[in-house]
Amino acid sequence: MPTQVKSHFYAYISKLRWLQRWGMKRNVINENVMEHSWEVATIAHALALIKNRYFDGKVDVNAVVVAALYHDCSEVITGDMPSPVKYHTPELTRAYKAIEHEADRELLNLLPAGLQDDYRPVLVEAEMDPEQMSLIKAADTISAYLKCKAEVQAGNQEFRQAELDVGARLQRYDSPEVTFFLETFAPSYGLTLDELLR
Repeated sequence: MPTQVKSHFYAYISKLRWLQRWGMKRNVINENVMEHSWEVATIAHALALIKNRYFDGKVDVNAVVVAALYHDCSEVITGDMPSPVKYHTPELTRAYKAIEHEADRELLNLLPAGLQDDYRPVLVEAEMDPEQMSLIKAADTISAYLKCKAEVQAGNQEFRQAELDVGARLQRYDSPEVTFFLETFAPSYGLTLDELLR
């Protein structure tokens, strides 16, 4: 049995529940990073399965789901940077990406040495499988789109332009699995519980 060393890793990332997303917008429906990560993981799971089942993909579905669960862990250090700020200028984007990469490595170093190689491909974005990362980014964008639609449907016009912008970003994806998900699953998100149960 290996020598056990105490690690703060999971206690640290459990704080993701306190990080609110969309911090620069008034929200009708609050969303924290932990619940967002779960939603992205479920959508990424669907995208990977759809890709494999219908579009001749050979993706490791379980690896996609695990990486999706951890995809925003660095935000426990960096906070949730709103996209309009993160991508405002190329200089800001480069600076923020450098901070994210440093946060990824800092989190990795919290783990026992014997586990770090196992976590590296899910914690350090630069070392993730590109095809898996592409599915996770698509799932992240779908999650953002569904959030914007829910806010607008709840009467919050603060998200109207974001819904248009994120929707346009989704249309630029050259991905049959994204189209399949949006056509098959997304329309139901606008229904009430009573309508879903009918």
